[in-house]
Amino acid sequence: MLPTVKVAKATADNIARPHITLDSSVILLAFIFASAWTVTGAMAAQLPRILEAAGASRLEAISAGALVGPAQVAARIIEVSLLRRYHPLLSTKLACLMHPLGAAIVAITGGAGASLFAIFHGAGNGVITISRGSLPLAIFGPENYAYRIGIIGAAARMTQAAAPLGFGFLVDAMGSRVLLVSSALSLAAFAALFMLPERSPQPS
Repeated sequence: MLPTVKVAKATADNIARPHITLDSSVILLAFIFASAWTVTGAMAAQLPRILEAAGASRLEAISAGALVGPAQVAARIIEVSLLRRYHPLLSTKLACLMHPLGAAIVAITGGAGASLFAIFHGAGNGVITISRGSLPLAIFGPENYAYRIGIIGAAARMTQAAAPLGFGFLVDAMGSRVLLVSSALSLAAFAALFMLPERSPQPS
């Protein structure tokens, strides 16, 4: 059995890894999804606290949180039915605007806007989940797709993991004004999307 193991290891070692150029599109996508998933991770853990800090009762905050999931599903249905004919850049741009729009509603109405905020945030998050796969595919094509997705998503996995704790400290310090931070991240991702080409140029 030992020679077989050695042969298998040697074969695996000889398999060349795909060469993925870290061009501007890859870096921009990594930034976009890291920013978006920071907000996703933060809201998944801190949403009720933020809404209570904005003036919602505990019941209102919990009820609003329960709307995130249905909003995600509804947005995905709209994305695959009405927006499927358009480039994923469009749906991703719209998704990045949803959280800041919800935050603006909370800034104007306080806790009374908790449910609307949850719906807007959930809708954006639902589409971003799809965009994480569809947008790189549309820009780069299927070649080395899985390997490229891993590279693009590495930063997002780290920031999403750190977001609940980091935003927990921010909520303690800023209360509902922490939505300024999360909205700034979403808007930064939105701005970065305008620097992406619809398709990456082929190497000559």
